[in-house]
Amino acid sequence: MAIALLICAASATMWSQAPTPPTRQAVIDELVIANHILANEGVLDGYGHVSVRSPQNREHYFLARAGAPALVTAGDIVEYDFDSNVIGAATAAGYMERFIHGEIYRARPDVMAVVHCHCPEVIPFADTGVTLRPMYHMGYFIGEGVPLFDNRTGFGVTDMLIGTPALGKALATSLGKSSAALLRGHGAVVAATSLHLVVGKAYYLNLNARLQYQAMQLGGGKVTYLDPEEARKAEQNYERSWDAWKAALPARASAGAR
Repeated sequence: MAIALLICAASATMWSQAPTPPTRQAVIDELVIANHILANEGVLDGYGHVSVRSPQNREHYFLARAGAPALVTAGDIVEYDFDSNVIGAATAAGYMERFIHGEIYRARPDVMAVVHCHCPEVIPFADTGVTLRPMYHMGYFIGEGVPLFDNRTGFGVTDMLIGTPALGKALATSLGKSSAALLRGHGAVVAATSLHLVVGKAYYLNLNARLQYQAMQLGGGKVTYLDPEEARKAEQNYERSWDAWKAALPARASAGAR
């Protein structure tokens, strides 16, 4: 009897210490900040987007309505299901490429946040077939491999956008278990287990591409990259980077701009 009581007490303590899921509004406010950071750091310009899975319903995600990421406010955030249909009464136009997000969340239960960007640093790698490789510890995740997705494979000549569920599903399949994939003539997609982590990976994916291009110019093809074990051991959470990027935002943006 005493043992049973001890087990019950331990169980109650465990549940009382379990982390409380963030509120819907807290998640939305963080997503607004993520939009502003990615814009402020040059990962997104007037185009591109970032989303986060809903902690209240794992088969839904939050994404801003179509617009420039630097201008996103909490009132712009829309909730979607995995088919990228709007949940609720929102009527604002959504991003044409929202299927990127819905299909990756559907395929990857581990993913909590997704970024799609058009950074110029990654385009030369996407268009030449040169493999993107980890240059330094901050780009550790590139050691997993960065697959290349080409719309022409299975879809012929398109407008280059991921504008249908079928294209979104094909991209998610190409991404596989990796953190990032390149899109020929288009940009990149990045996935991660948290919003802060996906912002960091998107930033360092592009910085790594810039550094690799510079090293290839200097090294005459003799560039020393991280080997797979080094990349695995160099795992980062980018929390310091998030704090620095957030601190660099204009006051209105860092406050969530409701």
